[in-house]
Amino acid sequence: MTSEIQVLESAVVRFAGDSGDGMQLTGSQFTSSTALEGSDLATFPDFPAEIRAPVGTTFGVSAFQINFGARSIKTVGDQPDVLIAMNPAALKTNLGNLRSGGLLVVDSGAFTKRNLQKAGYEESPLGTPMLDDYQVIDLDVSRLTLEAVKEYGLGNKEALRCKNMWTLGLTLWMFSRKREPVVDWLNRKFAKKPEIAASNVAALNAGHAFGETAELNVSIKRYQIGANKTEPGLYRTVTGSQALSWGIAAGGELAGLNVVLGSYPITPASPILHTLSGMKEMGIVTFQAEDEIAAICAAIGASYAGSLGVTSSSGPGIALKMEAMGLAISTELPLVVINSQRGGPSTGLPTKTEQSDLYQAIYGRNGDAPLPVIATRSPGDCFEVAIEACRLAVKYMTPVMLLTDGFIANAAEPWMLPDLDALEPFKVEFAETPGEGETYNPFKRDETTLARNWGIPGVPGTEHRIGGIEKSFDTGHISYDADNHQKMTDTRFAKIDGIANDIPLQNIEQGEEGSTLAVVGWGSTFGPISEAVKAARADGLSVSHIHIKYLNPFPRNLGTLLKGYDKILVPEMNAGQLKTVLRDKFLIDAKPLNQVSGLPFKIIDILSAIRAEVGAPDTGVPNTDVKGA
Repeated sequence: MTSEIQVLESAVVRFAGDSGDGMQLTGSQFTSSTALEGSDLATFPDFPAEIRAPVGTTFGVSAFQINFGARSIKTVGDQPDVLIAMNPAALKTNLGNLRSGGLLVVDSGAFTKRNLQKAGYEESPLGTPMLDDYQVIDLDVSRLTLEAVKEYGLGNKEALRCKNMWTLGLTLWMFSRKREPVVDWLNRKFAKKPEIAASNVAALNAGHAFGETAELNVSIKRYQIGANKTEPGLYRTVTGSQALSWGIAAGGELAGLNVVLGSYPITPASPILHTLSGMKEMGIVTFQAEDEIAAICAAIGASYAGSLGVTSSSGPGIALKMEAMGLAISTELPLVVINSQRGGPSTGLPTKTEQSDLYQAIYGRNGDAPLPVIATRSPGDCFEVAIEACRLAVKYMTPVMLLTDGFIANAAEPWMLPDLDALEPFKVEFAETPGEGETYNPFKRDETTLARNWGIPGVPGTEHRIGGIEKSFDTGHISYDADNHQKMTDTRFAKIDGIANDIPLQNIEQGEEGSTLAVVGWGSTFGPISEAVKAARADGLSVSHIHIKYLNPFPRNLGTLLKGYDKILVPEMNAGQLKTVLRDKFLIDAKPLNQVSGLPFKIIDILSAIRAEVGAPDTGVPNTDVKGA
């Protein structure tokens, strides 16, 4: 039959199933097809923490959410409009996210007695009042997949692996997306296994054909979401880890240095190691060390030898790196430290997102050991922030902490490829052989930046002592002198504080100076805060949004700017860390809005907090489309 096509501005779709059901692959391929249509988008891969939980259990549920639209998309959406649940466990863990009246597609073939028990259901919820609030499409996807691929002679287990493609085909039909990009990808991926490629293509086509021919329900329509009007240019979909890696590579190029990454695998930082290891042609060396301490020490050694040392990890690994980070601060060597934050403490929630390492970044070393701290706000923003981390590291001869998080690392969005020729180089000059009668002092400093000169091995006359013991300000020799230690400590602080003169003034993302409320954020809270403030301002509320990239030192106008507002609200995915730092630095009464659920903020939660702060009634979702903003 010919389905009526309903035009939408945006939609939120969530795929959920067992970790072996291929939900991440399904979501990524739907994302690719959507990006090729020109829609703006944001994605959220929601991985299980268990490496391989028992099949069919709630611990093993993997999900992928995409928000896409013919307008600017800044978040992954508060509530899915469509939930595709491949088994009872996926339904149980994700149903609460689906909006009332939303479309629920379930694989009834997976709702066996055994799977229902594993998910904690006493009886099947299908056909019961439990699902009355939703539009339900109940399909035996398993059986339909087996029928679609039976001619290729696969075993039952291998054939059922194609059911994610069947589901993807139905979803592509539902949202008027093209199959060809997915077909091409399948043929490339399984070029050496043509029967597997053909089976998956057959399943994809069968799901699409089912949507075209089956009378699912008279209330179910086919949807069309157009392209977003964007600035002309060449775009590609990137994750935060990809953009960070490319930014590090670009930073090395702009500095005229080889990049050496010392890393140890840890979720969610490992993709940076994976990406950079494939960029050897750009002069990038990657070293997978035996532990976190060896990884950072190798990076420090690379910087000592004249390369740009980089190390990446997550909170637990950053904790192990702290002593070596102090060594880099003491020896004043450039080093980029990437912290992809995750839920903690200890092992915590390895695959879930959090912002709870800000204290660790600013204060977390023994002794008075300051370093610059900057944060990314979105996957695309990672490229520029990584370049900035490299620039600060080599210009000021200091380690720089770059904060991202699990959400940014794994999420994806369209990103316009930059004009590389327009990027401003910051070429490094090493110390030269001293003139006749001169003595080399490794701590001779630039009068403006206070950065010491960078003497590398192999340059005659620049030999100097290394190590973590305090050095003389005047000679670079080991010194236990009390006054010298005071002077070196003060100088290291002054060097970092002086960076405030080399970074942009703090801007206002939305709103005006001196309004009733400023909502202040950092990192991946950017999207939800932006949409919540937008909705609040549409309701006539006096509220502004300020988002901080430079967390240490702060932009030099930030204190004055914040003191101009009546109230400050700080949403964070932690127990209130930026709020405490702002109170410490500026003595302002910043109020916290904290969440440590392992999930990104919902727009409506921030909007409700804004209304409470300004004394406005909380009327729920406003006229603007918060669910998919």
